[in-house]
Amino acid sequence: MMARNAAQAPPLEETVHVGLSASASLTVTDSDTAMSLRSGDVPVLATPRLVALCEEATCRALDDRLGSGRTSVASRVRFDHLVPVPVGSTVTAEATLEKVEGRRLIFTITVTLDSDDRAALVAAGRITRVVVERLAFLAKARCPEVATDLPTGGAAGRT
Repeated sequence: MMARNAAQAPPLEETVHVGLSASASLTVTDSDTAMSLRSGDVPVLATPRLVALCEEATCRALDDRLGSGRTSVASRVRFDHLVPVPVGSTVTAEATLEKVEGRRLIFTITVTLDSDDRAALVAAGRITRVVVERLAFLAKARCPEVATDLPTGGAAGRT
């Protein structure tokens, strides 16, 4: 087996495995509504905000597991928003890693309404994240703040 450079991230199979999970909660405010996010004209939790909460849960499941220089980005979201949620309510997104396919990580997502009088499934679906090298990804996006971090002739000019 070849020795690994200390700065090199460990292989994913050493740090990421099926069953990893995490959650993220949100108490809905006016700034989280469809009206505020311009995704509708009703004062209830906006679907885009709900998706962001689910992405937060997937990121938390991967905290400190990808190694230095890596991150993950969402590449696919399949999502059913089932129940309207009013301002003042609290919801919790739970993400569980269901499948690892190379650099692709497929999470199952459920969102529930936290309430004393009822437990409701608010949303469910899947989010696929892809593990990427952070600097190469930012260079591909042509982010100017990373241009100085790349070697001459590096990935900054590639598309």
